[in-house]
Amino acid sequence: MENASSSQFGVLGDRQSLSATARAEILALGGPRPWPFLLTALYAWAVIIGVVWWALDAQSVWVTLLAIVIVATRQNMLALLVHDQAHCLGFPAKPGDLIANLLAGYPLLVLTVEDYAQVHLSHHKYFFTEKDPDFLRKSGPEWTFPMSGRHLGKLLLTDLLGLNVWGLIKGKKLQGEAFKRPHPTPKWVRWGFYACLAGVLTATHAWGMFLLYWVVPLLTVFQVIVRWGAICEHKYNLLHASIAESSPIIMPRWWEKLLLPNLNFTLHPYHHFFPGVSFSMLPKVHAIFCREGLIDDSHVFHGYAAYLKYLIRPAAPVSAAPVA
Repeated sequence: MENASSSQFGVLGDRQSLSATARAEILALGGPRPWPFLLTALYAWAVIIGVVWWALDAQSVWVTLLAIVIVATRQNMLALLVHDQAHCLGFPAKPGDLIANLLAGYPLLVLTVEDYAQVHLSHHKYFFTEKDPDFLRKSGPEWTFPMSGRHLGKLLLTDLLGLNVWGLIKGKKLQGEAFKRPHPTPKWVRWGFYACLAGVLTATHAWGMFLLYWVVPLLTVFQVIVRWGAICEHKYNLLHASIAESSPIIMPRWWEKLLLPNLNFTLHPYHHFFPGVSFSMLPKVHAIFCREGLIDDSHVFHGYAAYLKYLIRPAAPVSAAPVA
């Protein structure tokens, strides 16, 4: 593992660099935001239902492939809502964890607010140290950038083929040492949810549809999106790096937000500076940092293409053949 470098990703300071007025403004933005949470969940489910309905009606292989991609992007939205609820930013833990599990966690089959919080809150507490489970899991050649475009393409293809699913499941269920939920959802609720789901799918003869339009996206395209999201969160392999040194700010284009909604996750430094602020409030935090003169726009990535260009190592020049 490398030591932290002095380079920064656009952020010129942390929460302590803010004026007292600015800190107070941001702290006032904190706390649960149930309406943005619920509306985002309903939007994700509306798109999923609509696109599957379209694909079933169209009976076209191309529409089916497009539907699989779109469903995966909305599955990612549900996963990000689980992330927000891990910080109790959708609702208070009781009954918020139950609501988030039913709306977003259980449908993803391997994810619950309780399990995710154990790992993720440890990541916040022990950020980029030997006790950070995310940092330990995302070390090595797979997470060292810049890398060759060929290597990155190979990794993404492996995800697309579903070959990294077990690693993702294992990583999200590491046992954190100190972050037990105060009011965990009883385990019987989860198994009851799956029993009801199986009953409905059996009664409606919809198992084939479920496997094609839910499980296939979950095991393939969703895995690619999860890796890309992680790459956009932090630059790993920088032991003891600060948040500013390891966390880029990426401002997706409007059409990128439409195609791949990320719930402001690419404003990730602010999430670490103020983990009590909901995803829906992070643009306001960014505006305050800009106002305070704490953003170097020349190091902000405008669009995913700009960040991808940063990640890819330029090809080595071809040596000229020696003259005989």
